[in-house]
Amino acid sequence: MTVLAYQVALIARRSLARTARQPGTWIPPLTFPLILMAVNSNGLRAATNLPGFPTKSFLAFFVPFSFMQGALFASGIAGTDLARDVDTGFLNRLALTPVRDASLLVGQIGGAVGLGTFQAVVYLAIALLAGVHIVAGVGGALLILLLAVLVATGFGTLGLWIALRTGSGEGVQSTFPLLFFVLLVSSMNLPRNLIEVSWFRDLATINPVSYMIEAIRSLVLTGWDAQALVLGFGFALALIAVSLFLAARQLKVRMART
Repeated sequence: MTVLAYQVALIARRSLARTARQPGTWIPPLTFPLILMAVNSNGLRAATNLPGFPTKSFLAFFVPFSFMQGALFASGIAGTDLARDVDTGFLNRLALTPVRDASLLVGQIGGAVGLGTFQAVVYLAIALLAGVHIVAGVGGALLILLLAVLVATGFGTLGLWIALRTGSGEGVQSTFPLLFFVLLVSSMNLPRNLIEVSWFRDLATINPVSYMIEAIRSLVLTGWDAQALVLGFGFALALIAVSLFLAARQLKVRMART
């Protein structure tokens, strides 16, 4: 276990340093969700007049989307970095060392998780400065950060699987529109019970992203909602588990080809 932890720490440090050295990698993911949050909170605030809308502040309603979008960028960062390692042959050289598969996968998402954590702190701080009140209090704010980090980890691990599957940075980047579409067909703009288009409401209901958003939203708007939190954390952990399983299996296939 000591050796495993040491290997994870080394690879994670490399991942964090590589991400930090590339401002073009982390500045857009940090700023774009904030811009979109500012635009949508003003452009869509008329939705707060709908009967049954849970709050009079659309900014408070829309804040969870920033956490999810930031986590979505994590998949691209983690996947692109690993794809670069595949392309340059670094992954092949690692195969000749005692580095374990688990160390490689867990450490490789260090940059994405680090960025996701930093993003979550920035988004939460700006929301509070903008006047958003978290009904669940300080404990709820900490739980929001924890869930945001878990979601970033899940999407980052999904990015690893895509990178190992495609073997190229272009392949990873080409999946971003699809992942963003999954984010769009969720309950990010309206509560599911207020979505009148039946097919869109059905997609939002079966979309796991909706429940991650609603878990964060419940802490902001209503307080401690056990059902929303269980579903949100459950789907986040399920995303990590499934993505890690797929990435581990694909890593064995990738290593077998070298």
